[in-house]
Amino acid sequence: VPEVVLLCSLQMCYVCGERGATITCQEKRCKHSFHYPCGNENGCISQFFGQYRSFCQEHSPAQTVQAQQDGKTLCVICLERVGDKLSYHTMVCPSCRQAWFHRGCIQQQAFHAGLLCFRCPQCNDREKFLPEMSTLGIQVPTRQPAWEADSDFLDTYQRHSRCDASQCHYAQGREQAEEEGPWYLLLCCSCAATGTHRRCSALKDSTVTWECDSCAGLGTGKRR
Repeated sequence: VPEVVLLCSLQMCYVCGERGATITCQEKRCKHSFHYPCGNENGCISQFFGQYRSFCQEHSPAQTVQAQQDGKTLCVICLERVGDKLSYHTMVCPSCRQAWFHRGCIQQQAFHAGLLCFRCPQCNDREKFLPEMSTLGIQVPTRQPAWEADSDFLDTYQRHSRCDASQCHYAQGREQAEEEGPWYLLLCCSCAATGTHRRCSALKDSTVTWECDSCAGLGTGKRR
């Protein structure tokens, strides 16, 4: 390991000319080395799967899909104009061939979507889209989507557990319920966002389905 560190510290970046270039092009007989930031800004590609190969600008993989546009096409993500042809910075979905986007824009989407949800923002394709974007150097992290980790959405994953009847008669309070009988908590069969103890809404102990007034209309809630 010390020898490798020493070697990398001496390697010169072919982009900026400074030493410390730790990445070398994987094309046979190519001796180009570069810093990751330098390569990322100048058409070099680093792949984040398999053997984690990297390529200089000259040998980087490029899109071969046949797609045309009029030169006034907008990025489907930021809605700013993209280049008039495929390039390192201008990309297109290999499936629908209609969704054009900037490399930086689709990379940000990949960071937010994660491996499970990353797909074409227009046609929703994943089968062709994910492998091609990965080959072209888009980093797709193996994690859940960013929006699912957002604390603002945590409540949407929790089952409603409160009696919302205008007057709750249960001695233990609105937040408590029993597993059966009159104090069993029923959730609205339509929205599941409102609940009631059977007794608090004058329901029979045999009632298994109930619909709140907001969903069914005032005074017309379904009870079965």
